[in-house]
Amino acid sequence: MNTLVAKLNHRWTTSLLKQSRETTTMAFKVQLSTIPPKPVIPSKKPFKVDLIGGKRYAWCTCGHSKKQPFCDGAHKNKAQGLSPLRFVPEKDATVWLCGCKYTNNPPYCDGTHKQDFITSAPLHEDN
Repeated sequence: MNTLVAKLNHRWTTSLLKQSRETTTMAFKVQLSTIPPKPVIPSKKPFKVDLIGGKRYAWCTCGHSKKQPFCDGAHKNKAQGLSPLRFVPEKDATVWLCGCKYTNNPPYCDGTHKQDFITSAPLHEDN
């Protein structure tokens, strides 16, 4: 009986240590901050763009793209956690796409760039 208890105790202890090690290893892979990254402000004015109905677009949400207002993939290195907003307009149209990245109606400008927190903020300059 003691041998059986010892074997079970050993298995339980080994299993517990293995789980503890796996949990610790996984913890290092997890991003420690729960606050999503904030976009930088590439422009304090909207971008006037001619869109083609039915065509897929990817609007930059991070502000790091060199092809503003559209995504060029810069978020993969400079703003992990932010992804472009993909959209397809229903018809051809000339629209104003947000340049400050803080619109409440993405990807379209809603005038947020006129608020103090945008007007007083520095423009992002890529180094």
